[in-house]
Amino acid sequence: MVASEASPFVKTGGLGDVLGALPAALARRGEEVGVVTPRYRIALIPGAERIADAMPISLGPHRFVVGIDQLVRDGVRFFFLNCPPLYDRAGVYNESGWDYGDNHIRFALLCRAALEISRDIFHADIFHGHDWQAALLAPYLHAQLARDPTFFGVNCVLTIHNLGYQGNFDARVLPDLGLDPALYHPEGLEFYGRLNFLKAGIVWADAVTTVSPTYAREIQTPEFGFGMDGLLRSRAYKLTGILNGVDYHEWAPETDRFLPANYSPADLSGKEVCKRTLLGTLGLPMALDRPVIGVVSRFAHQKGMDFIGEISPRLAEEDVALAVLGSGERGIENMFRYLAYIRPEQFGVCIGYDNVLAHLIEAGTDMFLMPSRYEPSGLSQMYSLRYGTVPIVRATGGLQDTVDETTGFKYHGYTPEALFDTIRLAVSAFQDKESWRARMLRGMAMDFSWDRSAAQYQSLYARVRGQ
Repeated sequence: MVASEASPFVKTGGLGDVLGALPAALARRGEEVGVVTPRYRIALIPGAERIADAMPISLGPHRFVVGIDQLVRDGVRFFFLNCPPLYDRAGVYNESGWDYGDNHIRFALLCRAALEISRDIFHADIFHGHDWQAALLAPYLHAQLARDPTFFGVNCVLTIHNLGYQGNFDARVLPDLGLDPALYHPEGLEFYGRLNFLKAGIVWADAVTTVSPTYAREIQTPEFGFGMDGLLRSRAYKLTGILNGVDYHEWAPETDRFLPANYSPADLSGKEVCKRTLLGTLGLPMALDRPVIGVVSRFAHQKGMDFIGEISPRLAEEDVALAVLGSGERGIENMFRYLAYIRPEQFGVCIGYDNVLAHLIEAGTDMFLMPSRYEPSGLSQMYSLRYGTVPIVRATGGLQDTVDETTGFKYHGYTPEALFDTIRLAVSAFQDKESWRARMLRGMAMDFSWDRSAAQYQSLYARVRGQ
């Protein structure tokens, strides 16, 4: 596997979580798994050992000497690329809001280094690249190295975690990549006059996956395709949706080390303790019979967070509180600050990220809100189900695939009115305690473990290899 981040070493989002869990799940199922990722300045990899001091790698006119550090975790060999000129920086992808100008070189090197590691250290028969940063694996493997006997019979899978991020660059950077200029055409690297890493991966990969079945269908439409819907429809024969999993070692109310009290379907009393603690932490009134809705999110229009501000006057008339944690777009951050200022009895808001508080919100709220415009997979709704916290979601992507009418509340129209009406429906249903408890227990019984997802990836790998 090849990716730009992997938890717990470096994580900026859900991609890191996947690379922290899926490889281990595959290893438990008998696969031999290696993960290649950069060694950034902020990477936390105590105990890693240097296994190669000076691996030479060429990219067009550029020459790099890369050290390879290895760490074995949960049966998986993690290989970290030590190349200070490219990775020893304050950020992972950007700094002070600006993408690094040589990101095309930084992540092309990641792909070429993975191939060289396979040649000399870890002989792979499948390369599995994640998102645009690893998408050049496919053209390097099937175009540049097509006649290299080392890679005869080797296949490449690409997973799209979010089609909105594609790796678009000025076509003038093509010589930096060491790829044949003849590959730059509308059926290859070219995308509306620019060079597109993700498109290259889609074209040359043997199989393409997304992180939920519904998202695999959605990205073939103009609404969700980000200009690639036509390309993806033409490659539908190799496109599969496999739902992301949940790490239940980290996210389970029975064992969660961050909670003031643990609980289970057999004994839910600890959930009330968590609710009391959450209300006290956020300075909300200690009204245990009032439903509390949780939000843990990146503050972005994609996540539908702006709609909460639009419906806030009507929410003020409902007997409900919100526990909010997140950061992101400045306007949305300020909106939540304002709501907490004018309605402190209803909005408990923390700007930033706090892992302990994220767990407490999952456990201590009654409902969890995800009004996303699109959501490729989503993890929080799966956490919520396990914690007996009923999801309120827009029926899109992984939210559509994981929440049904027996475990949560879904709506289809992407409007503030649809959101508010669904919240009102959930608040009304909350009054029937017996029915609500049954809904909670159905959600807690759902299984979205990574072992389930890993079995589907194994089947895909077997198909790709023709077995």
